[in-house]
Amino acid sequence: MANVQSLPILLKELRLSAIAKEWEALAQKAVSQEWEPELFLAELCELEANHRHESRLKRLLKESKLPVGKQLHQYNFDEVEGVTSLQIKQKVSQIDWLRQGHNILLFGASGLGKTHLACAIGYSLLEKAVRVKFSTSTAIVQELQRAKETLGLNDALRKLDKYELLILDDIGYVKKTDSESQVLFELIAHRYERGSLLITSNQAFSEWDNIFGDNMMTVAAIDRLVHHSNIYQIQGESYRKKQAMKLNSNTGQVN
Repeated sequence: MANVQSLPILLKELRLSAIAKEWEALAQKAVSQEWEPELFLAELCELEANHRHESRLKRLLKESKLPVGKQLHQYNFDEVEGVTSLQIKQKVSQIDWLRQGHNILLFGASGLGKTHLACAIGYSLLEKAVRVKFSTSTAIVQELQRAKETLGLNDALRKLDKYELLILDDIGYVKKTDSESQVLFELIAHRYERGSLLITSNQAFSEWDNIFGDNMMTVAAIDRLVHHSNIYQIQGESYRKKQAMKLNSNTGQVN
């Protein structure tokens, strides 16, 4: 028969770290407030469940590589057109589109917060325990290109399958070389109806020949992306330009 002295060992074996840390203090509270045994057990279980949820979120955040300081509440939807707060909140609250491998495409000129909005969507999904990975398009293409050179491209693509959402930032900055264009296309083709992509671009589809360098490949890539996607064309004035103008105004500088 178990005894109280063996409890720390048992909790360690069961990997109930939160209960192991807090059960004594909670037991004293239970005695002082005359809790029923069921309530004490429920409190212990809730404590452990919350701890595991928080630990999982920390792991997801670390592996996501999302830039810090780009939350949804920090994005000023009043300064842009083409996307609304309601639209994005619906996307992050109703996540069936992720299970179906649908995509989000954010288009717009530089300085309109496309990266911020993409990251904000990523952070919101992390809170729902969705596995997200953020990368510049250039970085992930170079990573896949190195894998291809060692005949490991298929393995590298399969490793990305664990992420329900893959955020590719600034796809327009991928170098126009045959090798990089090819691995980018293979990534898009691999994710088609299998895993969701969120892509930001300051180049319209009509300019994507500059990315892929081959019209047939461009058409095939676009076809796969738009088949199941929400496309947002963000318009407005560059926030960087606004900040510069405000700074110049405050300091009395004239350009």
